[in-house]
Amino acid sequence: MNQEFVEALKEIVKEKGISADLLFTTIEDALVTAYKKNYAKQGGSTNNVKVIMNRESGEIKVYAQKKVVELVEEEIEEISLEDAKEIDPNYELEDIINIEVTPKKFGRIAAQAAKQVVIQRIKEEERRIVYNEYIEKEEDILTGTVLRKDKGNILINVGKSEAVLGPNEQIPGEQFRFNEKIKLYVVEVKNTTKGPQVLISRTHPGLVKRLFELEVPEIYNGVVEIKSIAREAGSRTKIAVYSNDEAVDPMGACVGPKGVRVQNIVNELKNEKIDIIKWSKFPDELISNALSPAKVIDVTIVDEENKAARVVVDDSQLSLAIGKEGQNVRLAAKLTGWKIDIKSKSQAEKEEILNLSETKDEVILENKEDDKEEKIDLYEEMDSMVEDTKENIKEEISVSENNQEVDSELEKAMEEVFNTEDKLEKDINLFEDDDEKPSIDTEKAIEEIFKDEF
Repeated sequence: MNQEFVEALKEIVKEKGISADLLFTTIEDALVTAYKKNYAKQGGSTNNVKVIMNRESGEIKVYAQKKVVELVEEEIEEISLEDAKEIDPNYELEDIINIEVTPKKFGRIAAQAAKQVVIQRIKEEERRIVYNEYIEKEEDILTGTVLRKDKGNILINVGKSEAVLGPNEQIPGEQFRFNEKIKLYVVEVKNTTKGPQVLISRTHPGLVKRLFELEVPEIYNGVVEIKSIAREAGSRTKIAVYSNDEAVDPMGACVGPKGVRVQNIVNELKNEKIDIIKWSKFPDELISNALSPAKVIDVTIVDEENKAARVVVDDSQLSLAIGKEGQNVRLAAKLTGWKIDIKSKSQAEKEEILNLSETKDEVILENKEDDKEEKIDLYEEMDSMVEDTKENIKEEISVSENNQEVDSELEKAMEEVFNTEDKLEKDINLFEDDDEKPSIDTEKAIEEIFKDEF
């Protein structure tokens, strides 16, 4: 070993980014192993051996560590106090001292061992550095440079390493040029025996999410949240967004001024269509929004536990709601997590399942039936009220001799009766059949009250 060897090691350290102390320590450990392997054959001591390499000159020395004792029993591992003090007067009993035992021809053996360990350690350190760098980018975006295509795979330079973009991770129909810069989603980083493996993708929904975070400051700052994403790479993506600030429109923030933000993402994804919808905590509203651009008439939660819903759309909107080859409803189902059964309005009416929540018209009809029964009860009560009023007024007339007072009571009675009748008549058109209306002739009733009094 010499100074040139040390300088070469330092260059390797600088180029590869490996720790110098770690590399020198590794070499020293390798030399201990080499010493034990070769020197033991000559009957030398191999216990408690230590190798020290000078960081500047490269000089190597082998030491056997021995314990200072009064009486030596194990010569290989012990040294007498008298002999120890000849080396250094400061040594005391129980001290551990290093006795140099460097073989004369150890330099050649050391050089060969050092070479092998340096190569191995460099490989290990490179793997460790790459792994530590990319594990931090897991589930994030990085930019890579296209190197070449090999049997459908695209080899990408991602900095200190190379990664393979497999056929299933490429956007359908996407073509790559040599040295082209592309954005990639790091799906996973594996530490294998062959080194770290960086799994990258351009089809993963996470790529869309990270692109929106880069383009939309409101998402990056947490004002707008991406609640869910459903993607069929190269064709269409649906993204549900929500704003934590009522003053910020989540959809508008994602689209950006003149659509610039979303257009940048579309360009990166090779013109993939992107539907941005407003997220809602209410399943029916979320499902309705998710089926955009189709207009939904009604959403009915059929089975909340199993997350099944039925959607009714106008006949003209059915094909749009389902989408080409079922894509729109398929993405909506992925986005919401609900099973969605779509029916046209005419089909729903035919199957008698359209009642606007199941439809609103049917609910109104049901309410009318309830109101009709209530109004009939009220009309029947009016007969009783008229009789009570008649008796009350008769009593008042019998105890009063003042005609003015009689007129006042009559006026109050008539007002009470007519007010009740007016209230009931306002609701009379709830009845579809005039034959069901109770018949009460109020004027005749009042006349009957007083016919015997005047």
